[in-house]
Amino acid sequence: MTLPSDTLIASSRKASAQMANRETPFVFNEWYVAAFSTDVGRELMPRTLLGKRVLLYRTLAGKPVAMDDRCMHRSFPLSKSTLDGDTIVCNYHGFRYNEHGDLIEVPSQKACPRGVGIRTYPLVERGPLLWIWMGDAVLADESRIPDQPWSRNPSWECSSGYFHHPGNYVSMHENLLDLTHLQFLHANTIGTPDYASAPFDLDLKEGHYKLIRRVVPTTLSPVWGKTTKIEGPTAARIVTSEFLSPALHLVSVTFYDTALPEDSRPTFHIHTAHILTPETENTMHYHIIHGRDFAQDDHALGEFMHEQLFAAFEEDVEGLGALEQVLDNVDENHYEISVASDAPAVAMRIYLKRRATQEAAARSASQVA
Repeated sequence: MTLPSDTLIASSRKASAQMANRETPFVFNEWYVAAFSTDVGRELMPRTLLGKRVLLYRTLAGKPVAMDDRCMHRSFPLSKSTLDGDTIVCNYHGFRYNEHGDLIEVPSQKACPRGVGIRTYPLVERGPLLWIWMGDAVLADESRIPDQPWSRNPSWECSSGYFHHPGNYVSMHENLLDLTHLQFLHANTIGTPDYASAPFDLDLKEGHYKLIRRVVPTTLSPVWGKTTKIEGPTAARIVTSEFLSPALHLVSVTFYDTALPEDSRPTFHIHTAHILTPETENTMHYHIIHGRDFAQDDHALGEFMHEQLFAAFEEDVEGLGALEQVLDNVDENHYEISVASDAPAVAMRIYLKRRATQEAAARSASQVA
């Protein structure tokens, strides 16, 4: 039996220390998805986002609101309270708050304290998503929302879904940047035996990490072969996997038949937005929007594609959940190695670790001041 050398172990541990993992603080100064737009209405909706309890609801005019899910008096959860018009009445002692989080009534006394309340968060409705800013509100620039216009484009047919994911968001970003796992974790759904060995190109910029893999020629898995009608061994599958922000990963795929003339063959495109919002260090809210630019009126095909894809996404949820269970029980001898295809994931993890460390230092300095 060959054992790893002390040099390899030391090198691996040194590299790992520079990379984000589930123990790394969250990056707060970014836009994350709080919920699908259709999930938030006149019911008081509790949700934990980046370790914070948040309350979501809509005013009578339909404006979405996000605030801390606690009364400032004795911390009773406002999500278990009463929505009265556009105000919330705490079901413990009756303290009332407006949509801005301001305390406006204390039933036990005539004079209500002024200029106090609970924190609200910038919340922007963009197509099917509600984006929330959990960090410094002064920095909440809406132009930084990693928008996906195709999800609102009538020439694209889209479907969506949600998983409460028992895994860490850093590990899930890594999973999406290294799609060699399609050949193994998704062998029964969207994987093919030639995927991991296919050539790839990298485009690694600060905060934007991209891997382009060209699987040509190939035989497509049924979900793609049946929907594109390219069912022979002459298919092309060009996959671009991109980390766009701590909250968003985009997978884009182009399919075509290499047996047809280049100037006349049809091409088929899909986008899948993998939207990751940490809940805790080892759970997350996993929203998905999938779109295609072909067969927009074929509802049966759309249902087949949705069913097949979400079966594959369920495999990711189960697989990353199993990985978390292993990490729950590691000891001082635990270490991991990286290989060439890990380059974008390693760069992404170093970026997240640096962002989180800088934010944590800035918060500490502000508290001291």
